[in-house]
Amino acid sequence: MIIPEHIVWKLVLAILIGGVMGAEREYRSKSAGFRTLTLICLGATLFTALSQWIGVLHAPERIASNVVVGIGFVGAGVIFKGDGHSKMNGITTAAMIWVTAALGMAIGAGYEWVAVISCGLVLAVLVLFNLLEGWIDRVNQIRNYIIVCPFENDTLHRYEKLFKDHHLTFKRSRQAKSAAGLITGEWVVQGSEEHHRQLIHVILRDPLVTTFEF
Repeated sequence: MIIPEHIVWKLVLAILIGGVMGAEREYRSKSAGFRTLTLICLGATLFTALSQWIGVLHAPERIASNVVVGIGFVGAGVIFKGDGHSKMNGITTAAMIWVTAALGMAIGAGYEWVAVISCGLVLAVLVLFNLLEGWIDRVNQIRNYIIVCPFENDTLHRYEKLFKDHHLTFKRSRQAKSAAGLITGEWVVQGSEEHHRQLIHVILRDPLVTTFEF
């Protein structure tokens, strides 16, 4: 059996585009990297092409449509909860899995240039938005501060004054006093990276602070 040349071209392009997408994730040491995204793109291309051959007389969209459903399970596997807080990790990688499958489907359906252009746009979004996120993170950070120190009536208010002096906004989320005479305060603090850094330097030098998490 002779394989048509246009099918071979589709498979090669799927490997190239999937490899480019995977290389970006591999560079950032993400859970779904080079091999995973290459196989996803190749598989989506094959499923879409097969749906045109097998279902040509009935419903050619049925196999391809299930790629969208099935890829959701793969994407869900890379999303996990971060340690200590409610932040979710892996959402961008899950989105990459989803869009890589879409690129593979475009190749399988015969829209190779759409896949190539879309791949370039995805990479541009990842690079440019990563730079934008870095700038936003320097301008505005939200951190959880936990301070443990000997109990006094105005102890926590003293640290809250420090937050204000360093131009940081805050909200006290929890406070607790132990039998050992220590008080624990927890705040959600928001402000620029530089202001956080200056405040942390001051608190770390405070001899009354027994525990400081930031």
